Amino acid sequence: MEVVTPDDPALSFGAAADAYDRARPPYPDEVVDWLLDGVDGPVTDVGAGTGKLTTALAARRDGVVAVEPDPGMRAILGQIPGIDSHGGSAENLPLGDGAASLVTMAQAWHWVDVPRASAEIARVLRRPGRLGLVWNYRSSADAWVVRLSAALGGVDSTGLMHEIRGHGPAAASPFGAYERLVVAWEHVIDVDTLVALAASRSYVIVRPPHEREHVLSAVRELGEERAGADGSVRLPYETYAFRFDLV
Repeated sequence: MEVVTPDDPALSFGAAADAYDRARPPYPDEVVDWLLDGVDGPVTDVGAGTGKLTTALAARRDGVVAVEPDPGMRAILGQIPGIDSHGGSAENLPLGDGAASLVTMAQAWHWVDVPRASAEIARVLRRPGRLGLVWNYRSSADAWVVRLSAALGGVDSTGLMHEIRGHGPAAASPFGAYERLVVAWEHVIDVDTLVALAASRSYVIVRPPHEREHVLSAVRELGEERAGADGSVRLPYETYAFRFDLV
């Protein structure tokens, strides 16, 4: 079946929302707790997708608000109990001034207009106010992961990955310097979930159907090679988290 996708890659994920929700990795408890540490007020997750980070935040705090621009992703997000979900973006938040003490974005800051998003998030934050940014990256220290990335092809956010692992993401005024936390961990999945993970990547979603099927077939072969006796595939990750406070 052909997947019809929008021109904007940032809005392509809704075409594969089920695969995204099924296969994308969660975020380590240590990272979620670190983002929330010292925050007493309301929490808003922006670019929430299908709620991977939102769910973890809501398990720790009541009244979490989620904002997501993609209707396909938001349809799944809206099914999570206790989540108040809305359409919107980091540059145009459906929230009043000072509505949140913490705004988080996972796997999403690289899609935004940084000056506009920084100003808009600052508007909805109450002081002291914190912006938390998170990315999961497959560990490139593993030779099999390098082969997986090659099979996926396209632009696997290599430049962004080096930026995040190096000098870190940029946030504009009125945010100051960041604090950083890095956590190494493993996501244990099966081969079908690995294929769904590949199918959820924006640069796979937007390919012509025959190219997409070729990529997914190659990923399945790699998964079967990697799988243990119980059928599990251990996928090593590094999670990079950043805290920016208002100045």
